[in-house]
Amino acid sequence: MSNVPAGLETLDFSFSGGRPAGAFQPVLVGVVGSGNLEVMLEAAAGAACVVRVETSARGFGPIWQAVMTDFHTRHPLAGVRVSINDMGATPAVVSLRLDQAVAGITGVAP
Repeated sequence: MSNVPAGLETLDFSFSGGRPAGAFQPVLVGVVGSGNLEVMLEAAAGAACVVRVETSARGFGPIWQAVMTDFHTRHPLAGVRVSINDMGATPAVVSLRLDQAVAGITGVAP
């Protein structure tokens, strides 16, 4: 029997040193479902990119950290709140959805 407790896991990340995204309407991509996830980007006060992940796949914090660090390296945004609701998506799907969300922000190239 696994020693990982059942239920959703919440992971929070924060990245600084990005370029301000400016004002934009919230962007939502993806659908929460088996093996998928949804990503929402919202404009936020401050100079950080903050990320909250709610995932059904518990115990993968280091992998999420790596995926989110890669995201911030590729898209160094500031003043952005990222909300992710995950149902077991692979890192490649997470990166794809994040790129799609960034593409939806007016004036920010993916």
